Amino acid sequence: MDQNIRQAEGLLRVIPKPGETILPKEGEENILITSALPYCNNVPHLGNIIGSTLSADVFARYNRARNRRTLYVCGTDEYGTATETQALKEGITPKQLCDKYNALHVETYNWFQLSFDHFGRTSTPLHTEICQDIYLGLLKNGFLEKQIKDQTYCEGCSKFLADRFVEGTCPHCGADDARGDQCDVCSRTLDAIDLINPRCLVNKTHTVTTRSSSHMYVKLDSLQAKTEAWIKKSWKEGKWSPNAVINADGELIDARLKSGLRPSPVTRDLTWGVPVPVVEGEDDHGMKGKVLYVWYDAPLGYLSITANYTQEWRQWWLNDRNVRLYQFMGKDNVYFHTIYFPAILLGDGRPWTTLYHLSTTEYLNYEGGKFSKSHNRGVFGPAAKETGIPTSVWRYYLISTRPETADAMFSWADCIAANNNVLLNNFGNFVNRALKFVASQYDSVIPDGGDVPGPLSPNDDVDAEFISEVNGLLKEYLDALESVKLRLGLQIVMLLSARGNLYLQASGLNKALMNENPKRCAQVVSRAINLIYVLSALVSPYMPTTTESMLEQLNAPARTIPEVLATDILPGHRIGTPEHLFKRIDEKMAEVWRAKFGGNKPVDGTPEPNSDATHVVPGMSKRKAVAAKKAADKAAAQDEKPKSVEVLAWEQRVAEQGQKVRALKGQTPKTPELEQEVVAAVEELKKLKEELAAMQKES
Repeated sequence: MDQNIRQAEGLLRVIPKPGETILPKEGEENILITSALPYCNNVPHLGNIIGSTLSADVFARYNRARNRRTLYVCGTDEYGTATETQALKEGITPKQLCDKYNALHVETYNWFQLSFDHFGRTSTPLHTEICQDIYLGLLKNGFLEKQIKDQTYCEGCSKFLADRFVEGTCPHCGADDARGDQCDVCSRTLDAIDLINPRCLVNKTHTVTTRSSSHMYVKLDSLQAKTEAWIKKSWKEGKWSPNAVINADGELIDARLKSGLRPSPVTRDLTWGVPVPVVEGEDDHGMKGKVLYVWYDAPLGYLSITANYTQEWRQWWLNDRNVRLYQFMGKDNVYFHTIYFPAILLGDGRPWTTLYHLSTTEYLNYEGGKFSKSHNRGVFGPAAKETGIPTSVWRYYLISTRPETADAMFSWADCIAANNNVLLNNFGNFVNRALKFVASQYDSVIPDGGDVPGPLSPNDDVDAEFISEVNGLLKEYLDALESVKLRLGLQIVMLLSARGNLYLQASGLNKALMNENPKRCAQVVSRAINLIYVLSALVSPYMPTTTESMLEQLNAPARTIPEVLATDILPGHRIGTPEHLFKRIDEKMAEVWRAKFGGNKPVDGTPEPNSDATHVVPGMSKRKAVAAKKAADKAAAQDEKPKSVEVLAWEQRVAEQGQKVRALKGQTPKTPELEQEVVAAVEELKKLKEELAAMQKES
């Protein structure tokens, strides 16, 4: 490999060796990242993915691209009533259900290229051991108490109901859809027996009554002062995003804190869960046969999953002085990660690594409505790959739509526009134009523009403005990512590529410049190539496959994210073969995908007359809906027919030639030589399409 890269400390990425265990080190930046553990009783949809796992992955990749020691863990949350109930519906055991859905989660996350250092699960012996150990720590420190209380009991299910499986009218605000643990309308903490007209969510026709049961409660009231002090300190140091617990001014606004925390249960009457530990020879407080509450054990899954990754897990989790913990989740998980879970760790008393920065999202909705698995509405799990849209494009669009301050809406038209107008016409155009010029005019070798290795200095007004703006945007990018403003960081990447396009335009990069002022042409090329090298690092957290392609075309090793633009790829370096990073998506596919993923029920929930009925989504006329249905049926029929290797290869050639034609048509100025090249490329495209049609007919 012919590489001529500047030799500078910290320039290249440090890639861990296969199988190497990542551990924190004294005196270095050690970043521990978690995303909320997904329930193991369903398949994640796009909103779930952007809400925690994908966002956390982007931040993990960013820190690795800065050569920081970074560990990203996640896994499936497998215990509790939700799992028991779903297993009952599917006629399998809870263990079988968890095995099934854990595999589906892994398949989904692998396709979205989520770079967990370890993706585990909570149904492991180490999870039981850690949960029981901390329970005993709370007991020893006097933060657990036994309470005998009435609990909701479903006569039809013949079991006590977990809070989230009871619904009724809130006694405080009158909302009719309050859950047994809290009301989302007034944000008040509830006890399920306080609900008016309680209903069993497993079967709303069943009668819900109350029965007495004894349980252990963690005395959050005794821990409130310590928890509040910790929240204010962590919020200030870690610069949390404003959320339902603390606002931008550092004021505690959670209704539970303001009204005074109450003892909260840590045990449940279930069979599928972590058994409550019983110390031989001591009072078991009547807890024999009960399990730990899922909201007690689920956050401790971060610890146990790390323990399943390495025996030295305590170096990460009992190291509050040297490790910064970043946690990603949807807004509905904030209370448990900022009050309940930290209070548990504080009550245990050991120097646990606690939250440094909290990153939350609002909800991502789907095409004017909500994702619904029961209605088959929206994109769930591995179904994203059925569209043929590359993973990189999915990742780009989801992060660009990340609901950071308000709910956002997924839109097929916007997704296609993001690919065609931003990735293809902006980012991809800049990369391809510069690399193709080097390949065609310099025999793929970077010319000598006179720049010395290191930070760039201006040559004229055009360069001075270019270098100043690029370095300014680099600083903004770093500031955004350090503050976990992921969407803003991605916007800045696209601004940088747009600035690169403008630089090539302002410099007049073409064959005429090469002939009239070869020194200047070589300098422009060098600076453009080095900006592409920087962009390969900046975009790596968002679109790792795109970065891999860019590095292959540059024939360069993975680099770190820099603070300023420099000459890092030196004259004499030979690049690889330029290729298009993105392909245009036909705008008509929006209606095809709306029909495919629109579900079997309209948005208002009324049943359709039959399963073959045309689904009309908001904003789509009946005529368009029928056309979309036909297009979807045709596409589905074609997908059912296996294609030969020859057909697939020829389709690829047609797509590549189409990209070539579009690229040529987009070039300026329109010289006679360019017009002839366009005509020849169009004729070649027609020929390829005719040969493909004949091949498809024959097959």
